[in-house]
Amino acid sequence: MHLKHLLKTTHQLGFTQVSLFALYKLGLKSGHYKRIPIPDSQTTNIEYLFSLPSSEALKEILSSDGIETLLTEANHIVDGKFRIFGSELSDIKLDFNYPLFHWTDYETGKVRTQHATPLQSQQDIKLIWEPARFGWAFTLGRAYRVSGDEKYAKSFWRYFEIFDAGNPVNIGPHWMNGQEVAIRLMVFVWATQIFANSSETTNQRKTRLAQSVAEHAARIPSTILYARSQNNNHLTSEAAGLYTAALALPNHPQAEKWLKLGIKWLNWSFENQIDEKGEYIQHSVNYHRLMLQLALWVNALTTKNTKEHKEKTKENPRISSWMTKKSQQNLALATRWLTELTDPVSGNAVNLGANDGAYIFPLTNGDFRNFRPVVNAASRTFLNEEPFPVDEMSFWFEGLNVGGLKSFRPSNLQTLKPSDSTWCYLRTADGNLRLAHADQLHFDLWWQGENIALDSGTYLYNAKSPWDNPLSATKFHNTVTVNRQDQMTRASKFMYLDWSHGRIIEQSKNKIIAEHDGYRKLGVTHRRKISFSENIWQVEDNLISNIKLPNTYRLHWLLPDSAWKVENEDEEIEISVKLEKDWMKLRISQFPISNSQFTIARAGKLIHGEAETSPTRGWYSPTYGVKVPALSLALEIRTSDDLKFLSEFKLPLP
Repeated sequence: MHLKHLLKTTHQLGFTQVSLFALYKLGLKSGHYKRIPIPDSQTTNIEYLFSLPSSEALKEILSSDGIETLLTEANHIVDGKFRIFGSELSDIKLDFNYPLFHWTDYETGKVRTQHATPLQSQQDIKLIWEPARFGWAFTLGRAYRVSGDEKYAKSFWRYFEIFDAGNPVNIGPHWMNGQEVAIRLMVFVWATQIFANSSETTNQRKTRLAQSVAEHAARIPSTILYARSQNNNHLTSEAAGLYTAALALPNHPQAEKWLKLGIKWLNWSFENQIDEKGEYIQHSVNYHRLMLQLALWVNALTTKNTKEHKEKTKENPRISSWMTKKSQQNLALATRWLTELTDPVSGNAVNLGANDGAYIFPLTNGDFRNFRPVVNAASRTFLNEEPFPVDEMSFWFEGLNVGGLKSFRPSNLQTLKPSDSTWCYLRTADGNLRLAHADQLHFDLWWQGENIALDSGTYLYNAKSPWDNPLSATKFHNTVTVNRQDQMTRASKFMYLDWSHGRIIEQSKNKIIAEHDGYRKLGVTHRRKISFSENIWQVEDNLISNIKLPNTYRLHWLLPDSAWKVENEDEEIEISVKLEKDWMKLRISQFPISNSQFTIARAGKLIHGEAETSPTRGWYSPTYGVKVPALSLALEIRTSDDLKFLSEFKLPLP
């Protein structure tokens, strides 16, 4: 079975992907990465690369309430707390109270088996990594820019020195991953400039920070083949980190190498990781936002008027115009895509795909789930448009406008927006190695800024069973499951094989018809029709069986945790659910009419009907490490006939 799985993986992922990963694993096993010498940082100064917004401009855009919010969050950071994954306050823990080893010992699992402490062996590594991304430093920097209060600069330097002393180069878990190193590097470059005029910013501190940036940059190239094997956000992040380091340290002996690698893999990422609809290869709104933020970041770097930059531009014009036309076009498409999936009332977006809680450049106030700042900044830069009122993030990402290309709206974006108050998204994907969730024909519904039919999200990647990334399964999405199987074969925690293929059959202003072949081995095709009339969304599911054998079909809906009441459960289900402003009615029918089982679960417990239920059912995860109760409705029937489910969401009248 192991050989069969390996052959299938190689065939479906491709020889290049598997070979690059094998080379990386060989480097780990052979000790190659341990033998790479730590280069002399050979640098004393960081070039300033940003056009920073003035204090007056920030105060005006934030207003008094916004300034108060910003300073409150910054004061939490001064006191040692930050909002982990944009959620609860958590300790800023940057060092360790136990011995550390070379990063490869953590990557291979050697430390966990031979030298593990309870923290090392049980804690999700993302919970360790997140504070050391230094994302909270943007809050300190913004607060310092607005207030001029030296305590914010003092706090940054205190935290930097704790990290620097507690994490020697290549030693410990914070050096395991090239992407983590690259993200931290970019923050350090920004912090150097934002705190440049502070009395806390001594020459000694600036020199050490410059050396640390060089050490971080030197760590990335040796394992960039791992990022290439993943062909995802790792490659984009690491390329952005190298490009940033090359411009920030132009006199470093490795600067030219970093520059070439950065330009090469940035363009490769933007050209190859964004499809014709504008969707990012990760099939995730969170990773899509991360990619756009990286594009905004590197674009903002290209217009800076430092002396060194001007000289380098003369030698190599690609520094100021490194972005290819294909990259520009794809970034315009990607901006359109995220705009389409962002709710204009709440700023929230469809909770599509893997959500690791990443918000790497939080240069604005607001909730983690508010996608409008990035959408607006990207629209201004890559489309020369402004879909939402101007906001703070657009000030920070003020760079070269590359929206001169003719922009156009990609087709088949799988959304219906029949009125200003309601819209929906129907998920289809045409097979891809980065399909993180088995979510074909998932239906997401919105009304007056409220997400009514929910995507459950992610919660955790690395917890103990049953919370080891279970919410990617088909049964947790708003779609139909056949014989309790996923629509694809789950090969590992993060990978599906035997990819299902979804396609749009017909689409108009008020209707979408789509189907997928994820149950082709069972001889079943699932076709879904979405239509809207007046205040009713109708979802018609047709399960067409080519093999007349009994199958178990399960229709699932995940709704917000709220008051509810079942009003009818005879030949059809009628349930009322309280929304923020009024009641919604959901009616579910099945044809042919026969015995079926209807259940409701909340927070892992059955609250209506009779059946066994999973502790993972009835949850919604808005960001990483956070789960809140939700209502999970399921109608299940076993039949050898073709089957139709009909669901009607009757929304309150305006």
